[in-house]
Amino acid sequence: MHVVDVIHAKRDSHRLTDEQIDWVIAAYTRGDVADEQMASLAMAILLNGMDAAEISRWTQAMIDSGEVLSLGDVGRPLVDKHSTGGVGDKITLPLAPLVAACGAAVPQLSGRGLGHTGGTLDKLESIPGWRASLSLEEIAAQLADIGAVICATTPTLAPADRKLYALRDVTGTVESIPLIASSIMSKKIAEGTSGLVLDVKVGSGAFMKSLDRARELAETMVAIGGGHGLATTALLTDMSVPLGRAVGNALEVAESVDVLRGGGPADVVDLTVALAREMLALAGITDVDPAKVLASGEAYPVWERMIAAQGGDPTAALPTAKHVENVVADRSGVIAGIDALGVGVAAWRLGAGRARKEDAVQAAAGALLLVDIGESVEAGQPLLELHTDTQDAVAGARAALEGALLITDEPAERAQLLIDAVRS
Repeated sequence: MHVVDVIHAKRDSHRLTDEQIDWVIAAYTRGDVADEQMASLAMAILLNGMDAAEISRWTQAMIDSGEVLSLGDVGRPLVDKHSTGGVGDKITLPLAPLVAACGAAVPQLSGRGLGHTGGTLDKLESIPGWRASLSLEEIAAQLADIGAVICATTPTLAPADRKLYALRDVTGTVESIPLIASSIMSKKIAEGTSGLVLDVKVGSGAFMKSLDRARELAETMVAIGGGHGLATTALLTDMSVPLGRAVGNALEVAESVDVLRGGGPADVVDLTVALAREMLALAGITDVDPAKVLASGEAYPVWERMIAAQGGDPTAALPTAKHVENVVADRSGVIAGIDALGVGVAAWRLGAGRARKEDAVQAAAGALLLVDIGESVEAGQPLLELHTDTQDAVAGARAALEGALLITDEPAERAQLLIDAVRS
């Protein structure tokens, strides 16, 4: 078999055979297919698509490129969650201990951020002493003891995806739904969990800007899960406005702790509870109300144990920024819009995110919203705080926020947070 024949087939809109898919993924993983050849195939897939059978086989080939984790019997049903990423999306932090407090086990293998969307590991690494890398034995032991673990993925998990993801990032092929769906699902299936809930975000701050594209991605991933024996549900959720008030690593940890203690912004609480309900349903736990557990603060001790088990000090003070400046209202009126992308880019420029995978992030950098949609404000009133250790970054952050906070004279309401659900 030759890679050029595989490229020609997809270039000419033909269906790839199972043998072609298995061969090209294995050959690329071991280095027999060059990056420029796989880039050409990825572009052909982006332009001409894949049918459901091709996507399923492509996913399986990426799973087969590495190991499937075997966590053994941890004494609880295993259920996981994945978000397609957004601005202020700290939901994993309160969600994992909440679901554990309700009786399930959450093996949350997470990543770092790139661009305007924050990474879960970056957030947690703002906690003094916390470590992301755990062995398989440590993951299994923590799940059995505490019920929740948030850590870095293991190197042997879908290595083909690691290579292909990096290639897509620099070749203009990130947007391909078959490649997005197979990337996400190959890693999640290889984790060995028995249930998966997907948070597919749509809006300016999301990867998918349109509802139609987000729904297509959700349906594709749910179909992949079902085809591989993984019970999968997807929620379509709004990302036109940042989640919560905090955008940035330590800032989002602090807000997550507020939620776990029974407080926090209503949208963060609502989405945490909605995802917990779906996860518990897949785990077969129907006699516990996650809303009551979260409001009572019962999930907070699970958080403390989870952080401490990975070397972190849950009682330690979080880093604070050297420079804090306000963005103020230029007129009186009502907050009618807070553009998630603008706020996300501002936080990124302040140091909360990275442009390249090797870049460092500032633990204390980010943006803190002081107002919400529908609130009345006066001219000169502070709307948002800019946090950074690099004062020179403030000008770029302010530029990103031009037009991001809309003030009008008319009443305004937030968009509906939970848009729809896709179930197998």
